[in-house]
Amino acid sequence: MSSSSRGPGAGARRRRTRCRRCRACVRTECGDCHFCRDMKKFGGPGRMKQSCLLRQCTAPVLPHTAVCLLCGEAGKEDTVEGEEEKFGLSLMECTICNEIVHPGCLKMGKAEGVINAEIPNCWECPRCTQEGRTSKDSGEGPGRRRADNGEEGASLGSGWKLTEEPPLPPPPPRRKGPLPAGPPPEDVPGPPKRKEREAGNEPPTPRKKVKGGRERHLKKKPKPPLASAEGPAVPSPSPQREKLERFKRMCQLLERVPDTSSSSSDSDSDSDSSGTSLSEDEAPGEARNGRRPARGGSGEKENRGGRRAVRPGSGGPLLSWPLGPAPPPRPPQLERHVVRPPPRSPEPDTLPLAAGSDHPLPRAAWLRVFQHLGPRELCICMRVCRTWSRWCYDKRLWPRMDLSRRKSLTPPMLSGVVRRQPRALDLSWTGVSKKQLMWLLNRLQGLQELVLSGCSWLSVSALGSAPLPALRLLDLRWIEDVKDSQLRELLLPPPDTKPGQTESRGRLQGVAELRLAGLELTDASLRLLLRHAPQLSALDLSHCAHVGDPSVHLLTAPTSPLRETLVHLNLAGCHRLTDHCLPLFRRCPRLRRLDLRSCRQLSPEACARLAAAGPPGPFRCPEEKLLLKDS
Repeated sequence: MSSSSRGPGAGARRRRTRCRRCRACVRTECGDCHFCRDMKKFGGPGRMKQSCLLRQCTAPVLPHTAVCLLCGEAGKEDTVEGEEEKFGLSLMECTICNEIVHPGCLKMGKAEGVINAEIPNCWECPRCTQEGRTSKDSGEGPGRRRADNGEEGASLGSGWKLTEEPPLPPPPPRRKGPLPAGPPPEDVPGPPKRKEREAGNEPPTPRKKVKGGRERHLKKKPKPPLASAEGPAVPSPSPQREKLERFKRMCQLLERVPDTSSSSSDSDSDSDSSGTSLSEDEAPGEARNGRRPARGGSGEKENRGGRRAVRPGSGGPLLSWPLGPAPPPRPPQLERHVVRPPPRSPEPDTLPLAAGSDHPLPRAAWLRVFQHLGPRELCICMRVCRTWSRWCYDKRLWPRMDLSRRKSLTPPMLSGVVRRQPRALDLSWTGVSKKQLMWLLNRLQGLQELVLSGCSWLSVSALGSAPLPALRLLDLRWIEDVKDSQLRELLLPPPDTKPGQTESRGRLQGVAELRLAGLELTDASLRLLLRHAPQLSALDLSHCAHVGDPSVHLLTAPTSPLRETLVHLNLAGCHRLTDHCLPLFRRCPRLRRLDLRSCRQLSPEACARLAAAGPPGPFRCPEEKLLLKDS
């Protein structure tokens, strides 16, 4: 009965996965083998899709989705304790028919079955063994099980039988035709499977080639170990494991060979023109004397560059180093410098006309005319001619730029802002990112007013690393998630400043107007504000929920620098203020505007008494709880 008639998916192969427990699985990539060099993480193209040679799993397991072909259930060996019961409930994959079944579901008695001791859950099922089928009879050669990283699984030669019968000798080798009379040519390197026979120590193993270059192994029965006088016999590794080790050594030797194509180009041309080349055993002194040994036919192959490669297994080295001197060291890389474009040519002083003459009005007169135009009209004038376009970029025409309420800022918009160099920039309620804001602030050294109300703190945090020497107004109203720690980061001096520099005083030392409405500020933030922003003349603390009478006492204390400089104070919407704080405002002699609107615990009568007395001179009240004083 064929494997295709035993149920759906009987002949389908399952891709095994890593065991994640062996020494190869838990180690890291070496970074030196040709598979690692192909990975993108090591700078390669990532085409091979193979794991590191040193991370090839030695015991790949079945995937977790594998189920029994007969009962449709997964492995249940964890539910029992006995060894025989565990074996009967574990999933076993046949290397011949690729069927995954529970041994207990076969119900074939004590039929013969060969278990692979090197790969878990792998055997030759009793049905295939009873029918006399081998790996050669299967269609795709499933006897060569491949792991998830392309490693060939171990052969079945190290298995053991379920029965106590003595093992049978291996079947005689089958050949399609007579062997060739002479030895194989030594110049053409043979496939990897001939390495054992070329060594001359092991007998040839019967194998067969299939389509695609794959090999199929005959089923090998275990051989009893031979006892010796010294002690028990040491089991020899399987041929596939030896092939894998030799393949790894060959890859390591290939990686050690330096690239001498450039250094040996001249010697290649000389050797080709003379028709002779240096051999491996020739010394440099013998080459100068003209003595050259004759070429032999022992499987050596000479290259154009003077190196010779020897076939593996012929008794000689795998690869030989070049005979010439080592290649010269690579020259040190030159330092890379930023190449900036040349400066722009000076702007013309006159406007050229189509007739060839110049307009009578000079550039200064045109700029006086352009100063009466708005942003939209200036953009229209920039489309007239190239001269007007250059004149309209003058920063005197763009004292303020408003980009508020825009969802995104494009690179052309940012470049246009930097080219115009405005003194005031409004980015309120925009989706500006931290990278964009830092790019702008580093190029706007003359910026005096910056409005960032409604932006995220992730973007506003760029102020902590950008120099703002000319900043006089900073608007941070209604920024979410701004607390004492964020404001401390903004107010404290940069940590990388040197002693004696002006930047060590703080980033907001020269700010005269600060707007912090709607932020969760406490008295600790106000103490930092008094220390690192001593020149404030206008302060907006409206709708700050934690501002109360103690906060007013800090602002008007005798040690407060704002007591003599504060002119405008906005405390609207601060519901913790009471009538007891109103007399404290008389300590500020320069106070001209006091906004106490929407403060629920302040009575209108107490505000009227403060307006009548006031700090030197009475206030007028155009609105309830709004105190103004004429200058």
